[in-house]
Parts: sequence; structure tokens; C-alpha cells
Amino acid sequence: MLYLVATPIGNAEDISARAIRVLSEVDLIACEDTRRTSRLLAAHSIRTPTLSYFEHNESRRVPELVTRLRAGEDIALVTDAGTPAISDPGYRLVRSAIDTGIQVTAVPGPSAVIAALAVAGLPTDRFAFEGFLPSKAGERQRALAQLATEGRTLVVYEAARRLPRLLSELIAPFGPDRQLAVVREATKTHEEILRGTLAELAESFANREVLGEVTLVIDGAHGSRDAIASSAMDESRIVNVLREAGLSLKDASAAASKITGVSRREVYQNAIRRESN
Repeated sequence: MLYLVATPIGNAEDISARAIRVLSEVDLIACEDTRRTSRLLAAHSIRTPTLSYFEHNESRRVPELVTRLRAGEDIALVTDAGTPAISDPGYRLVRSAIDTGIQVTAVPGPSAVIAALAVAGLPTDRFAFEGFLPSKAGERQRALAQLATEGRTLVVYEAARRLPRLLSELIAPFGPDRQLAVVREATKTHEEILRGTLAELAESFANREVLGEVTLVIDGAHGSRDAIASSAMDESRIVNVLREAGLSLKDASAAASKITGVSRREVYQNAIRRESN
């Protein structure tokens, strides 16, 4: 059996009795960081052997772990915090185990996605989890352009050091009045939850150092595409922002077209006229 065991995202008390039992009973615990997991295990007097399993050794570890599972061992997979395979290593092992006929089960528990969504004060009946957005400027801007018209509440992870930049980047495609919540250090001693418009929070974080783990919960787009477009910047300003971020004129025009609803050809031709003047 392969067990996917959720571990605390901050508060060490957020671990279930079942998780403690499973971690005590399995033959091996595969973990993202053996040192960090060892502290958790020691706190609960668990002496199960551990083995490192992280992004850069995943391809090598999967065959080894599957072989041990096929030999009859029970293995638990944990990551540094939260649920394995959710924006963390695990998918490849789960897929390989399933393909080999090994039973896979979850020991559910803490999740930064659900914790942030629950306290954001935004609609929770439908939501889309995007994880970490692309780091490259062009890919990032194209992703934001596509997400701007998503009607469901969005949940996004971001590195704390990049939060001010992301908030400023969101304004062009999403509009300055889009509601969101920034959840920092969820369940930890210095937990911080800020709610407001994109413009307000971008200003709040513009000149402050941000530390810890950050989850953004962004209100979905509401109403028609025309209504969405009216709350965002006009096409020319969107194209300018995307061009400054490194996109080609063609890609910037395509993204602005998706945001505003104006045809790609019209946006592109307008941009050419502005640049030639």
C-alpha cells in the first residue's frame, strides 16, 4: 500500500491521529526533506526509517519505491507541508504505483489551498487551483490573460519575495477593483490575512518585505466579457504593460484581445499605429 499522508502546513498540532498511526506502522517513509520530517516524527515518537524523495531525485526514486511496494512493503509519502502531489512531489510515484497495480490511499489533512479559501471571504462553491504561475515573463502574462475572465474563484501560490510584483502584474488583466485575499503564514504564529481590492493590496505590499508562505485567493470574473473589460485597463495600456514585461507586440496584442474582447487584429493594428506615431 502507498499512503499519501498530509502533514501540518504550519501549526504542528494539525496532524491527525490516523496520520500518526500510519507513519508509525509503515515500513518506510519517503519524504521531501528528511531533516524536516525527522523533527515531526521525533515529536510523536515515531521511529520509522525515512528516505529522501524530492523533485530532483524523483525519477530515480520511483522505480526503487515501486519495487519495494511490489515486494510487499507499505510506504508513506510525505512532503514538507500539506498534501503530497499537490504542488509538491508525488504525482510520478502515484501514477507508477497505479500502473503497477499497487493500491494507493490518502490520509487527508492540512491543505494551504483549502485553509486560504475558507478564510478569504470569497465564493467557495466553485474554485480553480492554479498552483504557482509560470516564472518566465511571457508565459506568466499569457497565463494571467487567460485567467482574467475565469468565473470561478482562483487560488494561487506565490513565493513571498515575488508577491509585490505579482500584485502589480495582476492589475492590468484583472482590473484594479478585483477583490482578493492574501493569506500569509497560514496556521502559524504570525499568520496574516489581508483582504481588499487589487489596487489596495498592491499598494500595501509595494514597499514592505514579505516573508513566509503566501496563498492568494482571487475573486472570479463576474458578468459579461464586456463588463469584465470595462473594469480593466483599456487595450492600449494593457499592451504597453505586456510589452514592458517582455512580450512581443504579437503576443501582447493576443493577450490584450482575450482580456478586453476586442478582436486580435484590431488590437494589433491599433498598437502598430501607436508605435509608428
